[in-house]
Amino acid sequence: MTTQTMANNQLHRYLFEDLSVRGELVQLDDVFQQIITSQAYPKPIQTLLGELLVATTLLTATLKFEGSITLQLQGDGPVSLVVINGDNQQKVRGVARWQGEIEEEANFHQLMGKGHLVITIEPKKGERYQGVVGLEGDSLAQVLEGYFLRSEQLNTRLWIRTGEHAGKPHAAGMLLQVMPDGTGTENDFEHLEQLTNTVKDEELFSLAANELLYRLYNQEKVQLFTPQAVEFKCGCSRDRSASAIIAIDKEQINTILAEEGVVALHCDYCGTTYSFDSAQVAELFENQSSDRPTLH
Repeated sequence: MTTQTMANNQLHRYLFEDLSVRGELVQLDDVFQQIITSQAYPKPIQTLLGELLVATTLLTATLKFEGSITLQLQGDGPVSLVVINGDNQQKVRGVARWQGEIEEEANFHQLMGKGHLVITIEPKKGERYQGVVGLEGDSLAQVLEGYFLRSEQLNTRLWIRTGEHAGKPHAAGMLLQVMPDGTGTENDFEHLEQLTNTVKDEELFSLAANELLYRLYNQEKVQLFTPQAVEFKCGCSRDRSASAIIAIDKEQINTILAEEGVVALHCDYCGTTYSFDSAQVAELFENQSSDRPTLH
């Protein structure tokens, strides 16, 4: 068996050569752990973040251009926001907002309440697209399946799992979709759907892609493509924090310095805090008109 480290933090694309159906498989451990350890997320919110992370990664695999996809759950429940952003290079980040106590056994709808899923596609060249879909269904996977059926008229199924393996949180998932060339049949898709329904969490979390696909589809001709690494990438930096400080009124910054002794900016995506003392802040404002907006 391929080692666990090779099986995780990768996205695999595959194709059923005789059935005109394509598939994707993503297995995440370190990337998922980096996202959920940036804040003290309750367990049900960790699960939501994992599910949205898997879904975003699977959807970014459909991008045929340079750009990004953002999946954003918004609701009036205890969890007001869950967002994951990913790009065509599979660099991802995510955050959630919540209030009050979160029940350990809370389900998808109890967490989000009434709300919607916003899917934003931003190509580096071309027009930005945004789709909004209600939270219909018992899970995020069902919400997304409904979105694909309505927006693209393509049969699509998702399997999204989160849990523990080898003492660490894992998130993984699979996607099947009829190819848009029109040659795939309903029976072909249903056959593969039934086979994929047998996948176990342990298999998704631990098996190498070729072994997992062989277990599920050993009677089919499956073409497995070169995997793509998935990486946590926040995007925050001390430079960006410095730029944010000098964009604020100087008197307001001086008030914060007088009260706190430092100006501190905290990144919710990765948990990093960038602190600037009075001397550093003074230098930022002195250099505001130059090309050197920050200190190192």
